[in-house]
Amino acid sequence: MKGTKGRRRFIDYPRRGREGLRRWLPSWRQWLSVFACGVLALATAFAIIYANVDIPGENALARKEATVYYWADGSQMVSVGAVNRQNVPLDRVPESVQRAVIAAENETFYSDSGVSLKGIGRAVVNMVSGEDAQGGSTITQQFVKNTYLSQDQTVTRKVKEFFIALKLSNQRDKKEILRGYLNTSWFGRDSYGVQAAAHAYYGVDVKELNASQGALLAALLKGSELYDPGLNKANHERAEERWKWILDREVETGVMTAAERAKYREFPEPRALVKPTSQAGQTGYLIDVANKFIKSATDLTDKDLLRGGYRIYTTFDKARTRRLEKAVTDVRKKTIDPKQRAADTFVEFGAASVRPKDGAILALYGGTDATKHFINNADTSAVPAGSAFKPFVLAAAAQELGERSGSPSVLADVDRRFGELRGALLNSKSQPFVQAGKSLGLEKIRDMAVAAGLRKESMARLEQTFPLGTSAPSAIRMANAYGTFANGGRHSEPYAVTKMTLDGEPVDGFTRPAPKEVLTPFQARQMAGTLESLGWLTTRLKPEEAADAKGTDPADDAGGRQAVPAAPDDKPVAAGATLPGDRQKSAWFIGTPGPTGGAPDAGEPVTAGEPTTAITLFRNKPGAPQLLPLQGVGGPKTELGTSIPPQIWAAYQGTS
Repeated sequence: MKGTKGRRRFIDYPRRGREGLRRWLPSWRQWLSVFACGVLALATAFAIIYANVDIPGENALARKEATVYYWADGSQMVSVGAVNRQNVPLDRVPESVQRAVIAAENETFYSDSGVSLKGIGRAVVNMVSGEDAQGGSTITQQFVKNTYLSQDQTVTRKVKEFFIALKLSNQRDKKEILRGYLNTSWFGRDSYGVQAAAHAYYGVDVKELNASQGALLAALLKGSELYDPGLNKANHERAEERWKWILDREVETGVMTAAERAKYREFPEPRALVKPTSQAGQTGYLIDVANKFIKSATDLTDKDLLRGGYRIYTTFDKARTRRLEKAVTDVRKKTIDPKQRAADTFVEFGAASVRPKDGAILALYGGTDATKHFINNADTSAVPAGSAFKPFVLAAAAQELGERSGSPSVLADVDRRFGELRGALLNSKSQPFVQAGKSLGLEKIRDMAVAAGLRKESMARLEQTFPLGTSAPSAIRMANAYGTFANGGRHSEPYAVTKMTLDGEPVDGFTRPAPKEVLTPFQARQMAGTLESLGWLTTRLKPEEAADAKGTDPADDAGGRQAVPAAPDDKPVAAGATLPGDRQKSAWFIGTPGPTGGAPDAGEPVTAGEPTTAITLFRNKPGAPQLLPLQGVGGPKTELGTSIPPQIWAAYQGTS
């Protein structure tokens, strides 16, 4: 018993030699031991969790990025995709914008461990009490939430956020983290990332933002629903106060001088709040044509394009596209009135401008609105060309004239037939073209049209009426094919995209083929001379005057050598058109403006630098398989609507 009584216990509790309450109160050494064990247990648990928590892969939202289409001048046309975000490197973001974000969200970003224990504790307490869990997170923690975790407000997610942020801060460069944060943060107005926000709020690239604008974008990180000044008056007041606070905070933290701060006294009002950029108006038609070209030039599919992340640089000229749309809209208002004339119902317009020297599609009009009218009228192959096809018959005859050799009498006979066709084109006569189909061969005419730029798939059956324009090419292809005449007989395939990248790397397939010679320069000048005469008839005279002028060719009909009597202030116009005598269900005008001059054998392109523009009018009831007739369209003075496309062309050129 004595030996047992003298043995020391490992833990002296309850305490020996103490009476009453003191027997049950731990000593200071015991308190210290418990605390030390607790700290050791927490440290062990921390080390185990830290070692076992890996930085996960990016969540689905963080990987998504919009596909961006650009105008020919490099400015952004539209951002398309489920997530409106465009990742940019940090060196594209001005230092002043970076400083504003850091001052607003996490001034110790470059020196801290990437986590805020105080913020985590406050968030946990708020969640347990049922209050808002926002607030207190570092930039690194917010980046982790945006990129690797869900947006759920739970204790588990906050704990994961803490450990991943700590590990990320130890393994990644701070600039890399800041870049990721700026590219994944929500700024409101359907904008993920600072680049999309720059366009949404100020209509500029992020590199063009100044310090004042950057401070407002930094304010939005606290919650665009409360700080977007375009939403309501209360938001505007909050946004202005926070904007001031951020600029002052930058001075306090030493990243901005007081002198620079003094420059920013006026609130940087963002653009008016509008609906997110969409494919309304002409934009959807432009995207449609660009995507078709991409799929033909590469092995990409619609599914590939939908994944997003592409940068697509198009040939579309912003000013020309808007001018073409305005020309169609203005002329339509003046000439088409469904309330007054039943014949004006279901009238549609399509148009396209193509540069002859290289085939670049500069502008198009696909319909009133791509989100309401789903057929792209500039690219549809459902509208017969009528007399606008006859120049290809004439070109085939010019080609044969150059190919024939033999006695002078044979050449004279061929030359005579070319002259007859030329006169028939200017006088809207059809029978000589039917006869030419027999003498030249329908295959030769078709091959000429295809070589000039029309698609073989759009060619009609080779029947007797084939030379009269039963084929149905698109406006894009008609403009491109007529451009062959303007380009000295050389054809360039039409294209809509100059280059394309994915994640900064170029996508192959956009090398342009060299132009192909379809006609000799002399033959091209013969065609240009004829089309200039036709342009004179269709654009310089009123419809009734043009009818009286038939048979009085203003040109000297000697192999195309002529001088066009244009008005002093007007440029000659090489043009093709459908005329009232066609009795077709479409009206066309295809024109190329610009100087000509010189003899037909000079070898100079007519106006290869100026675009050739094709404009078509037709009637199409949705769901109906056939086009409706044009009788009565626009009233009796429009000659079955054939005078309307030239009016659009003149308005587009700024001559009306």
